[in-house]
Formats: sequence, structure tokens, C-alpha cells
Amino acid sequence: MPVYVLVGGQWGDEGKGKVIDSLAERARMVIRFSGGDNAGHTTINPYGEFRLHLVPSGIFHPHVTCIIGNGVVVNPAVLLRETQELQDRGVDVSHLLISERAHLIMPYHIILDGLEEEKRGKGALGTTRRGVGPAFSDKVARMGIRVGDLLNRDTFLSQLSSILEFKNDLLTKLFGHPALSLENIFDEYSHYGEQLAPFVRETDSLIHESLARGEPILLEGAQGALLDPDFGTYPYVTSSSPLAGQACLGAGIGPTQIAGVIGVFKAYITRVGSGPMPTELKDEVGQLIREKAREYGATTGRPRRCGWFDAVAGRFSVRVNGLSDIALTHLDIFDGFPSIKICTAYRFGDRVLDCFPGNTSVLERCQPIYEELPGWQESISGIQDFDRLPVPARDYVKRIEELLSCRVGFISVGSTRDQVIQVKTITP
Repeated sequence: MPVYVLVGGQWGDEGKGKVIDSLAERARMVIRFSGGDNAGHTTINPYGEFRLHLVPSGIFHPHVTCIIGNGVVVNPAVLLRETQELQDRGVDVSHLLISERAHLIMPYHIILDGLEEEKRGKGALGTTRRGVGPAFSDKVARMGIRVGDLLNRDTFLSQLSSILEFKNDLLTKLFGHPALSLENIFDEYSHYGEQLAPFVRETDSLIHESLARGEPILLEGAQGALLDPDFGTYPYVTSSSPLAGQACLGAGIGPTQIAGVIGVFKAYITRVGSGPMPTELKDEVGQLIREKAREYGATTGRPRRCGWFDAVAGRFSVRVNGLSDIALTHLDIFDGFPSIKICTAYRFGDRVLDCFPGNTSVLERCQPIYEELPGWQESISGIQDFDRLPVPARDYVKRIEELLSCRVGFISVGSTRDQVIQVKTITP
């Protein structure tokens, strides 16, 4: 059963879009299973450079059916803008579908996201303020509106009237914000529904028909494992689970169908927003990595915090996701570095920790213990054979495999689709 899950192994921004774009050539279906437009997947291919926020990264392959799954929250304005930009640049989006079960981000979600962040003051979480968290909260609280609801105006009006009365009380009485207009939101979202109608489907049967035919399917995650609400650095986490386990729920596929789980890791580590990051480099090395790799958020443009590869966090990610393979990206960023460090354990007071702590306050006080490896003084961006890599580059990859107890099957040595090294076959 050729279903593979692809997840971020760190704090997001690992290069999942590039990996999906490369692997999708051999797939027949790519399903985005979590998150919202707070995630940005950057791909560079023959069509150009793109930053996708909702559309699955397999969209550039016309033979691939791309599905926005039920586990995603959808801002229709963002999705319509994204599909129009793709079409304007020659990309066919007729093979894009949206699950009717996916929940909508509404205007009050976006407003509340910003107001709640401001209310937290110095304790702000660093959200993207795109309404993703409040939309997932409403989904769990059974106050959500789903994409399929837009296709029935009477149903939509009834739902919106009831929910907006509650939200306006919250906005006006707690935050002193003006009430929102039922008529304006209804008209705006009814128009979105008309535009999205050709894409909206009951996708479950399509997915299971593809499974029955034995076609290869990729399940595309968003963010990274260390932002999971249960296993990440809570409360500095995202609003839906980015772990491989969520792929089944967010796409509607049973766990017995999964053939393997690919975790995407950068050759270093980055993080956007607040929260502990033991290997963060606040010196000229961190700045060099940021500028060389253009480490600025695809969604917000915020500079990413950069640090050495954290194998303690990496081992944890391998375990909670059940990774079968690693896709290692941005290895070329270390071209010219005299030496490279890997964090192999943490020092917490007089203790040495080799397991990722579940208590965020403990992680905040952990200091990294490093192992230093020699660097390489040549460009690897044109290499497509692992054995042709400089010995120090090969040794670095092998050391990551050893520390994480997981094989590296895919290495990215540049930003374009063909700048990859397939070390081992990791999809059918």
C-alpha cells in the first residue's frame, strides 16, 4: 500500500515544499492534511519560485490530484488568491480539490487572533495572526463552519447568524471591538462559495478509489514536530498536530495503509516566533546561516532564528513520528565552513540529558553539548551522487543517521528541483 507521510522534523520551515515537489513526480495524489495558511512551502521549479500556503506542493505535476484535506483550515480569500497567482504563471489548477469537511477561517477568527496576542503582552506566542488557532478552537468547540456549508446559502446563513451573535458579544464586551456585520460576512463568503464550488468535493471516495488501485499517495504535513500541541514546546506550539499520526485523521486514511514516514530536517535548525531553542546561534555564525540560506519566513517575512543541528530534538522527532526515512535539506549551506557542530545532548544543571524534555521550562534552561566535525571547502550544489560528496559532507550525513537511528534517503543540495541526491529509494 504505497502511502507515504511527509512531515517536518524540527520547528517547521525544513523545506517540505521542495521535497514534495521533487517526490510528487512519482505520485498520483498529494494530500495536505493539517495546518492553515500560517504555513508556507517554498518551491523552485521550471515554472519559477512559489510560496504555497494552502495548495499542496504537488500542484506543479499535472498528473497529480492535489487535495486540501479535512484536517486543514481554509481562508477562502487566501486560497483563491493563491490559485489565481498559479494560473497567472501558467500552472494548471484543475486537478486541485478541497474536502467539503475542511473548516473555514472566518473574519472573526483573524480579528480574535490579533486581539488575543496583544492581550498576552510580553507572553505573546508569536502567532502569524491569521486566525488559524481560533478556527481550530471553534472546530473542537463545535462552532465551526465547513467549506461544504458554503454551497447551501440557507444552511450557511443559519450557522453564521448563530455563531456571529456569540462572537460579537466576545468582541464587543471583552475586547471593546466593533461588532461585525452579518450581512457583509454572508455576502462575502457566499461569493467565495460560488468561486470555490468547482473545487469542493467529497474527497473520501476518491482517495480510497486511488488506494484500491494501488496508486502512490503522498500526505503533506505543515509546520514541524516540535510545534505539536502535545509533544512540542507547549505553549509555543501550533494549533493542529503536525505529526505523522495526524496524517490519517487529516486525510481520512487508516493507519494500516501507511507504508512509510519521511521526516524533513535541515542540516541545521531554525525557528520562527517565541519559545526555547537550545542550539540558537545569536552570533555571526547564526547571521551567516540566515543570510546564506535566506532564512526569512515564507508567510510572515520574519527572520528565522538559526542554530546548529539538534540531534536530541531530532531523535525525539524520529520516535514520535515513527520515521522510516529522513530527507535532509540545505546541506549546501555549509559549503566553506571550516567546521560544523551537532548538539548530541543537553546539560541541565549538573545533569546530562540525551532525551528531549517534556517540560518547556526545563528546555529553556538546557545548554547544548556539541560534537564538532570538519567542514568542506568546495561547492556541492551540482552533485547528484552521494559518493561524489566531499568526505566531510558524507561523514556529517552519516553522523546524523547514527545519532537519530534513521537513514537519510534524500539530500537537497540547492533550491531547485534537480539539486537533489537520492541516496536510497524512499517512495514506491
